[in-house]
This record gives sequence, structure tokens and C-alpha cells, in this order.
Amino acid sequence: MNRRDLIKKSSLLLAASALGGNAVAALQPEKGKKAVLTVAHITDVHLPADPIVASRFKKCLDAVKAHKVDFFLNGGDSIMDASYNDVVREKVTSQWAAWDDCMGVLKDYEVHSCIGNHDNWWAAPSKEDEMYGKDYVVKRLKIPHRYYSFSKNGWHFIILDGNNDKISLDETQYKWLQDDLEKLAPNTPVLLMSHFPVFGATPVLEGGNHSDNKKLKDLFYKHKDKVKIMLSGHNHLFDKTLYNDVWYCCNGAMSGFWWGKGDKDSIGEGYYKETPPGFAILKLYADGSVENNYYPHSF
Repeated sequence: MNRRDLIKKSSLLLAASALGGNAVAALQPEKGKKAVLTVAHITDVHLPADPIVASRFKKCLDAVKAHKVDFFLNGGDSIMDASYNDVVREKVTSQWAAWDDCMGVLKDYEVHSCIGNHDNWWAAPSKEDEMYGKDYVVKRLKIPHRYYSFSKNGWHFIILDGNNDKISLDETQYKWLQDDLEKLAPNTPVLLMSHFPVFGATPVLEGGNHSDNKKLKDLFYKHKDKVKIMLSGHNHLFDKTLYNDVWYCCNGAMSGFWWGKGDKDSIGEGYYKETPPGFAILKLYADGSVENNYYPHSF
């Protein structure tokens, strides 16, 4: 690479990290290069058992589909809430029924989900109840396990469960993650997703980040030829941070201010603070470059 190209690419990196709004979270791909995958990232839908909100969510999904995506990544907090102590069985089942109905809009798409903190019903009568905790959420989201991985078009995808002590990966899961990364061929591009941020500006403002982020950072650096991007939600804010050549993208919530108008800190209707409700579209390239664009919605 000559000096002029190096300066140009360095400038692009600095610009991408400084820009807000719909800034591209990567070096621009070479002109004419086509993505091998177009992926939607929706998160924090917080769907209640409310037909009006369900109708709004379906319109959002139609807007996402217009981007001609290959599949969906769902970042968790799919239902409004099952986690509080006063939540009863009927409320949980009605929210998941609303989710099932809305997912009919995506019957022709794969949806790969992770578990959010509001998806789990901890107030079940006992731990033996079939609806208690994460196992029931795995069933309702139709995912293979609380954490899992898959590969498509040369990219490897790792879905994590941070719903553990102090927002972290449990030891069994961490060992699995180590092994999953280790067995990949060198230079295999990897996208990871957790409900919770690992690094970024939003944890400084809101908290809610992985407490094991240094441990994860070290693991990602060990596999720096592979790990390209880490997706999250949880904070309902939009943020991109580049650290050690890994993009940490916290995308805003589909529900925005929980489908409400907002509060005194909202700069617009439906906003959570400065972030509008919306979704992200990712372009993934064969060389491991990636774009993460956030699209506000008005439904």
C-alpha cells in the first residue's frame, strides 16, 4: 500500500468513527464491490399484547423487508416485559402470542434471535414451571439454544447470552465461545451479537454493558483476523465504537421510547433521548468489511 492510500484509508476510519446519524461503520468497500449478505438488525421491540402496537410493528417489518435483506438478527427484549416480580402468566402468554402473530410477516425469512433481559419470566411459581426463565424464551424464539452459532456465505455468526451474573458470559458459554472461534479457519469474518453492549458511548450514558468486556476484548484480539463486529441493543441508543479494529455497534430500539411519545429528554416524538426508533441494515463483504447503517422509522 502506498503512502497516499494509507492516508486516505486512515482518514476514512477517523471520519467513520466521528460521524453520527447514518455513518457507515467501516471503510467504504471498493467501488463496484457487492455485499455477500444484507442483514437486518432489529432489537428492543418490546411488543405488548396491544393490536395497535402490533400493527405498527408489522409496518416496521415491511419497511425492513424493503431493503431486500437475506435474514434478520433479533437482538432481544422481543416482548414488552416478563421480568418484573408482579408479572402473571396470562400477561406473558399474551405478549408471546402477539410476537408469534407479528412474526407471520417474516414467514419467508430466517430470524436468528438472542435473549433479552425483559424476555424471561422469573416470577413463575417455581423453577420447574415450563415457562420459567430462559428455556421457555428459547422455545418461543425458536432458537437452538440460549447461545449458538451458524455460518452463511463465508461469514460466521455468534449469538450470545449475557443474561448472567453482572451481565456476562457464564464460564461454560465463554469456553464454548473460545472453542467456536478457535475452530474457524484463519481470516473467517465473524459477527457477534449480544443483547447488551460490550464497549461504546451508550454504556457511559446508560450503563448496562458486559462486565466481562475486558475478557472479551482479549479474546477478540487473539482472533483479530476473524472478529469484525459486535452488535447489541438494550440501551435504546445508537452508537458505533471502533476498538482494536472491531466495530461495536449498539443500534437503537425498534420500539424507541417503548412505543410511547417520549419524555422531557426526548428530542422528538418516540425518541429515547437523541435516538429515534429504528432498525439497522448491515452489508457484509467477502473481505470482512462491513457497513452498519441505522434507519429511523415513523410508525
